[in-house]
Amino acid sequence: MGYRLKKASAALRSAMDKALREHDLTVPQYSCLELLDEHPGLSNADLARGTFVTRQSANVVLRGLKDAGLITRAASTDHGRALPIHLTAAGQRRLHTARNAVYAIEERMIKSIPARRLTALLADLDAMTEALDT
Repeated sequence: MGYRLKKASAALRSAMDKALREHDLTVPQYSCLELLDEHPGLSNADLARGTFVTRQSANVVLRGLKDAGLITRAASTDHGRALPIHLTAAGQRRLHTARNAVYAIEERMIKSIPARRLTALLADLDAMTEALDT
């Protein structure tokens, strides 16, 4: 089971890498843009957790996004130490064009599963995740 999950994950990652290269993004960068679109103002730690990377790796990803003008990061905050991060207009545009490519990959992957089985497959994957999170 683990091998097949890893194999599917690797195939998905490879397809996303190829598609996102055309948008000058990596998979972790794209993931950060998606999370920031859904939840503006997340911190580095929040993004690291949401993209399954270390804080140090998230810092590298965020530096690349900032250098490309796709995000802004507050220099200070009114409370705590976490600096909120937001998409720029350029970040929004890049995300929306890249999103189409990623969704096309997901659609191609989903089409390989009969529609009547997809809901059960997703539930099973969630159940396996929960079983290992305890």
